[in-house]
Amino acid sequence: MESLCRPSCGRGQRLLWRLAALLGVFTADRLTKVWARARLAPRFAIPICPFFHLSYVENTGAAFGIGRSRNGFFSGLTLLLLGGLFYLRRKWPSENRWLEVGFLLVAGGAIGNLYDRLSYGFVVDFLDFRVWPVFNVADSCVTVGACCLAWGLSRLEQ
Repeated sequence: MESLCRPSCGRGQRLLWRLAALLGVFTADRLTKVWARARLAPRFAIPICPFFHLSYVENTGAAFGIGRSRNGFFSGLTLLLLGGLFYLRRKWPSENRWLEVGFLLVAGGAIGNLYDRLSYGFVVDFLDFRVWPVFNVADSCVTVGACCLAWGLSRLEQ
């Protein structure tokens, strides 16, 4: 599988591309959360259609309400997992596009939620499908990125 950067890209260009992509994920997450804090916090919920609302939530735990008020624990866990992810990334083949995209999505999303935890003491969530816990752009990136990582890792064995 070809790399995300053209074959003529040098190591420095690949690093710059990765940093730009990571910053892009983080920026998209930050911009949507800044908007949610400014526009949704006063209202708390805006119905878009019967099955989707924009609902402001301050989450001090993890998904599904696990570990409420354990912000410090989840901040530390995120730092450990990010450290492990960056360590493992060095061992993966750079030409595996699935691993590359998965790494960037997971890392960017994790950094976005960690920023919230350290800055506010909670994670800002606002995407509400009414049948699922409220989540955010960073959560979506982590989920999609984890799927990409799983697929990319499964391709290594073939």
